[in-house]
Amino acid sequence: MRSADVRRHAATPLTAPLYPLRAARFTDREYLNVVYRTDPQALRAVVPEPLEIDEPLVRFEVMKMGDADGFGPYTECGQVIPVRFDGEHGEYLHAMYLDHFGATIAGRELSAYPKAIGSPALAVEQGALAGTLDWGSQRVATATMAYKWQPLAREEARSQIAVPTFAVKVVPGYQGDLRVCDLTRTEITDITVKEAWTGPARLQLFAHVMAPLADLPVLEIVSASHIVTDLTLAPMRPVYDFLTAG
Repeated sequence: MRSADVRRHAATPLTAPLYPLRAARFTDREYLNVVYRTDPQALRAVVPEPLEIDEPLVRFEVMKMGDADGFGPYTECGQVIPVRFDGEHGEYLHAMYLDHFGATIAGRELSAYPKAIGSPALAVEQGALAGTLDWGSQRVATATMAYKWQPLAREEARSQIAVPTFAVKVVPGYQGDLRVCDLTRTEITDITVKEAWTGPARLQLFAHVMAPLADLPVLEIVSASHIVTDLTLAPMRPVYDFLTAG
């Protein structure tokens, strides 16, 4: 294999790529979103500058992918935080947990998603939509929402998931230094909202050292939604370089 051939590959192993080099299209992507109020000081401790916080809110999300280009079905969940950057409102991707190795690696290498392996699940059980996250045998999160309780306006559903998202891209050097440390931005495009619902919800977070979602404690449930969409994820681009920042 020549040097030029090596450069054409995006990841190792060179002869067995884990993901395609193009924007991913998702079909029947199902969301359970629970927005809650948390401790302001705990939130400020995990949101990096130059991102700004208006209210101490967190959105816990569980996403069941009906079909994703290059990966097939899988499930992920995590926490996102409403923020502002340079006057633009968006969400900071704080933590994400997946049950698919290829999608986890693609999110970290090709983009800047803070993805790790976990065992999330989303299912309907006796009138409740239940989203859970386990780390090994330990329960980390349980979210429940009354199933298809009240219709949610399609435009409101679109606005909940179409906001710009920010994440931190870190590429370590070989001696423990950093080669890349950027704040990045992306957004969802080509959205088709197929279903949208709202209703009462509950959320429990359990302390775990490897999945510290409970470090942002649940003080009050603000809202909940259940949304089914088709969408495309746009590539990320850097908007702030931590290595050159003062």
